[in-house]
Amino acid sequence: MNIEQLAAELESAAPHDEQSLEQFRIRFLGSKNVLKDLYAAIKDIPNEQKRSYGLQVNALKERAEQKFLEAKTKLTTVNTGIKKEDLSKPSADTKVGAHHPLSLIRSEILSIFKRIGFEISEGPEIEDDWHNFSALNFPPEHPARDMQDTFFIEKGTNELALRTHTSSVQVRVMEQQEPPIRTISPGRVYRNEAISARAHCFFHQVEGLYIDQDVSFADLKQTLLYFAQELFGAQTQIRLRPSYFPFTEPSAEVDISCTLCASKGCNVCKHTGWLEIMGCGMVDPNVLEACGIDSKVYSGFAFGMGLERIAQLKFRVTDLRLYSENDMRFLRQFKSGMA
Repeated sequence: MNIEQLAAELESAAPHDEQSLEQFRIRFLGSKNVLKDLYAAIKDIPNEQKRSYGLQVNALKERAEQKFLEAKTKLTTVNTGIKKEDLSKPSADTKVGAHHPLSLIRSEILSIFKRIGFEISEGPEIEDDWHNFSALNFPPEHPARDMQDTFFIEKGTNELALRTHTSSVQVRVMEQQEPPIRTISPGRVYRNEAISARAHCFFHQVEGLYIDQDVSFADLKQTLLYFAQELFGAQTQIRLRPSYFPFTEPSAEVDISCTLCASKGCNVCKHTGWLEIMGCGMVDPNVLEACGIDSKVYSGFAFGMGLERIAQLKFRVTDLRLYSENDMRFLRQFKSGMA
């Protein structure tokens, strides 16, 4: 191939991508490029023509280099801003979210009771008087029925309220299901209270109910001991103090040995070595009868706890308002181990 033919081929070449540019480089500028044959032919050129011939071959090489650089620059400009993936690099840090602390505690509590046969039941947050009060043995003069304790809703002739406890769900379960009944009821409840570090107008409860033949207070105590040791550790102990609730008789408050000071006494347990976590008791026969269950055949126990209180002990949260203020500095503390 002579100089004129190679020059024509060089000018007609139009590298448009990296592959065609590399092919152009190999043909005209590579270690075995076509110009080398032209240089090798100089020895056969008459002496008076060698200078002119050499200048033409050099000009052809310079043109090839120029065209290669122009094409390379153009491709680089077109690809500017396109980030190529480097598969050898470590994967980028993925920002991980977190479950809310109350969701973590709720899941853990439900998991514990599901392992011993409790089923989850849920119900409406707006309840009528029967399910929220009357069926649970609240007398007409009970202070919970007053406006200063409960958020009432006026709707026609029915007296409705935001439920004050998830015991209303248990009433619905007893009305619809024959014993044996073993249910756990999580949910949000409402009380007409001033908001402070220790109280809120809404909070979350988990209440349990077990009804069958020959259910005793010993069954209740053993169930709660199992729960406490599963949640707070195998060394945890419980104690029951006499108390009063309209829907249980006898009733008790449940304390656990302080997990923060190993019952030696600290500011959290007020140097008593014990922490209150819930209320409990045997289901009052009046409640069973109101729900259509024969109290002479069946007996049962019930218990209830506030999730905020349990989370406070588990995570050492000192201000209940933090649970509902969406402060990311607070919530990020619970993302450890989340995927």
